[in-house]
Amino acid sequence: MKLLADLSPLRSSPPFRRLWAGSTLSAVGGALTSFAVTLQVYDITRSPVAVGLIGVAIMVPLLTVGLLGGTFIDAVDKRVLVLVCTCGQLAVSAALTAQAYLGLRWVWLLYLLVAIQSGIGAVNAPARRALIPALLSAGELAAGLALQQLTNQITITAGPALAGLIAAAPHLGLAGCYLIDTASFAAALYGTGRLPAMRASGFSSQRSRLAAVAAGISFIGRAPVLAGAFIADLNATFFGLPTSLFPAINAARFGGDPRTLGLFTTAIGVGGLVSAVLSGPLTHASRLGLAMLASVSVWGAGFAVFAVSRSLWLTLLALAVAGAADTVTVVVRGTIVAALTPAEFRGRVMAVDYVIGAGGGQLGSLEAGAVGSLTSPAISAFSGGLLTVLGAVVIGAALPAFRRYSRAEHLADVER
Repeated sequence: MKLLADLSPLRSSPPFRRLWAGSTLSAVGGALTSFAVTLQVYDITRSPVAVGLIGVAIMVPLLTVGLLGGTFIDAVDKRVLVLVCTCGQLAVSAALTAQAYLGLRWVWLLYLLVAIQSGIGAVNAPARRALIPALLSAGELAAGLALQQLTNQITITAGPALAGLIAAAPHLGLAGCYLIDTASFAAALYGTGRLPAMRASGFSSQRSRLAAVAAGISFIGRAPVLAGAFIADLNATFFGLPTSLFPAINAARFGGDPRTLGLFTTAIGVGGLVSAVLSGPLTHASRLGLAMLASVSVWGAGFAVFAVSRSLWLTLLALAVAGAADTVTVVVRGTIVAALTPAEFRGRVMAVDYVIGAGGGQLGSLEAGAVGSLTSPAISAFSGGLLTVLGAVVIGAALPAFRRYSRAEHLADVER
């Protein structure tokens, strides 16, 4: 059994290779903006709640646009849709760059731009994911999803560390983060622009958008394994993702240095990157449902240790362990979703997947910030980690079909 990640999709499919490379470079730029917005809001307000409200600005358009966006993904040429969305996100990044260079300290403007960016991303991200099954064979799909997760981990690893250095540099600062992100969209446009046309298949654009959304949600509800994967992911992101607490914990324990703050998210990325690079055995795991529940539990336990740690090395180690577990969660969830979703529902299910993954994280960020303000950041992070572990146990007991879902069942589903 190979230990390292399977790179065969990059060799066999030039369109997938271009999409993967362009998305990776652009995603690193996006991480710079995420870091910069969080730090800029905290610098202006010094409030964990204000940082948590970034999650609300992201979540509202994500929820309102995301589910309806899935029907557009199923009804139009996915390549054209991704190109249009990418151009819109480029314009938002340019606006963030302009406000930073002008020295504006308008938190409402940051919330507004983040909300617009989230609304566009709620269509763009699942549309990009829906492209992948059309570019790869069934046998390469799991490896392709692992490579996509490798992109996420490269982003988490390189983005915040680079952002911390840029933010601390006297001639760059937060404006430099936004500017580099704006330039990075050239890679995303290149990666998508040379893809073949991908027109709608098996979906009637004449039906009501709400009816189409309801049909997609109903399909998920009829598939207990698919529903279990989504619920397990929501449990992890809602309770066990206390990113809104990072600036406050960094200020209280490590002096508030932006370079140290960057290391928090970088540590998660390093753990996930190592796990993604060594993902070969993961593509052959026999008990997929149980593997996801175990990885969710490790994720929560990692944040619980992070909450009580007073030393920087243990803090970073705990975050790295959580990041390693996250790679397992994402790859297994993506494998299950790809196997159980027919082509005519792919856009809508991918949209639900994105809404749950991103929306749960933003809700979790708000929840962590609110609990941290009422109690303390450490108590908030610790309780969230423990609740994540407890939630995984409850999900496993309540959904035995998900807990028992195996590699053999997965392969049978792919063949169908």
